[in-house]
Amino acid sequence: MKKAGFSRKQLGIPYLIFLLAFVVAPLLVIVYYAFTNGSGQFSLQNLIDFFTNRNTIGTLVYSAIISVLTTLVCLLIAYPTAYILARGKWKKNTSLIMIFVMPMWINFTLRITALKEVLTAIEGNMAFFPMVNTIIGMTYDFLPFMILPIYNQLAKLDDGVMEAAADLGATPRQCFFKVALPLSVPGIISGVMMVFLPAMTNYVVLDMLYNSTYIMGSLIGSYFSVENWNNGSMISLVLLAIIFIVSGCLNKYGDAEASERGGAVF
Repeated sequence: MKKAGFSRKQLGIPYLIFLLAFVVAPLLVIVYYAFTNGSGQFSLQNLIDFFTNRNTIGTLVYSAIISVLTTLVCLLIAYPTAYILARGKWKKNTSLIMIFVMPMWINFTLRITALKEVLTAIEGNMAFFPMVNTIIGMTYDFLPFMILPIYNQLAKLDDGVMEAAADLGATPRQCFFKVALPLSVPGIISGVMMVFLPAMTNYVVLDMLYNSTYIMGSLIGSYFSVENWNNGSMISLVLLAIIFIVSGCLNKYGDAEASERGGAVF
């Protein structure tokens, strides 16, 4: 008699159930509310309202500006930091890495509250520079998520590649821009995705730093707070589509870079 065997595929059953219950089902609920009106009838009015409402479009543009600026500031700080940690004389000192990881272990609210006290002591009245304070808060929150992917990519870079470029007559500047920077693009893309996408909806930072301007996350929350599930769901769905488009473009760019590097090797 043949015994019933255990397949490793069965280990994925709990994960599949989790996805269906907590990812697929809520998404279907959002889709349902997004394309229905208050009476439960199919309607495209919510989609039309999104693209014809100046406040909604203005919030989307403002959210994108906040997200882009936060991503650029994080990248400008994170790349030199990651490069020094991965390629500098301290690259074997893991305690320095822990310095950048440890803030992630502290409660988010506590970190932003501490930052608020620092900014209040410097500025006096935080209402004078809401945009600057928001960028500082977002950067402080998401900076480790930009540093770690870039650091991991640079740490895997073979020293022989840099030495070969130097032996062929490349200057340190050329070694960086022609070798290290292109090979670290996957880490940059990962960091950008981990910062840009959450920054569009992280309205908690704005609320705690006294920035009364809405971003997409706070706009969605405002609709749900008054039980306007239909418009809130449509905004959530549009934002999800934007996230998918941005992620697809970044992944496509990363694949194109990898193909070019592969072709260059051959």
